[in-house]
Amino acid sequence: MTPWLIASALAAGCDGDPATLPDAASADAPTADGPPADSPDGPGGGGDPLVGVGTVERVQGGFMFTEGPQWRDTEGDLVFTDIPANTIYQYVPGPGAATVLTRPSANANGLAVDAAGMLYAARHGARDVTRAGVAIASTFEGDRLNSPNDVVVADDGTVYFTDPPYGIQPPAAELDFMGVFRLSPSNVLTAEHRGPLSARPNGIGLSPDGTTLYVADTADGEVYRFPVGPDGALGTRTVHASTAGGADGLAIDEDGNVFVTSTAGVEVFSSTGEAWGTIDVPEQPSNCAFGDADHRTLYITARTSLYRVRLANPGLPRR
Repeated sequence: MTPWLIASALAAGCDGDPATLPDAASADAPTADGPPADSPDGPGGGGDPLVGVGTVERVQGGFMFTEGPQWRDTEGDLVFTDIPANTIYQYVPGPGAATVLTRPSANANGLAVDAAGMLYAARHGARDVTRAGVAIASTFEGDRLNSPNDVVVADDGTVYFTDPPYGIQPPAAELDFMGVFRLSPSNVLTAEHRGPLSARPNGIGLSPDGTTLYVADTADGEVYRFPVGPDGALGTRTVHASTAGGADGLAIDEDGNVFVTSTAGVEVFSSTGEAWGTIDVPEQPSNCAFGDADHRTLYITARTSLYRVRLANPGLPRR
């Protein structure tokens, strides 16, 4: 989640209902700062993922601060959060508006689903990560987590999540680091990366083959990559790509391209870290996820709205 006065909003305990604003806004085509058009293989070897991109359209507006988009194949819907409104919404593609799935949500932020379709949530208000509404991680070595932000589940059930302090005031912090955590299938919680207190680990996602974990850091604008070992443990962190700033939530397509939200829009990088270009969004985006039955729609949460754009290449909703 992008830094803002979230702790004040959580304290206020705001609830709200959005307005439906179909076709109310659109953005220009992606900026032409990616690889040359005459390089079909491009930097990642899979072809430019922004070729044939559609127009960004607003699905619905009137929210407070949207986050956590996650497509559910089992339900045929998109779920997403409105953090200060204390709500998880459900949107079924079509003419209807999003409806409330969970309220109160303990100020849920990032969402994920596992291979069985169970819903996970990183909850600011409760300072925990839940599976099907039941807390599975809330403390580490006797101290409360900061405020889990985003979460992803590997095929074997390993859970990875980021833990910056956006949902708490400084005096409430108990950990002396900003972490990237791994919860094993046997429920053992490990701090895989202990960043300085100035770090802000945020968006998180896995490569198509599950051997690389990506983490965006909002503080320095970098997207980092960790090799994933056979047991799920993470190796040494390296920089994958640098964004325009404010790196936030991210999504992965079938070719391993990384779509990361930032102050510039949705920046797209190849699996080797080269920039393809940027999808402009009318409001600063916070997160994105692939969805619809063919997985070719990129849903984008951006401040007060939910947006979508069609792409030629399918994505990986669970990554």
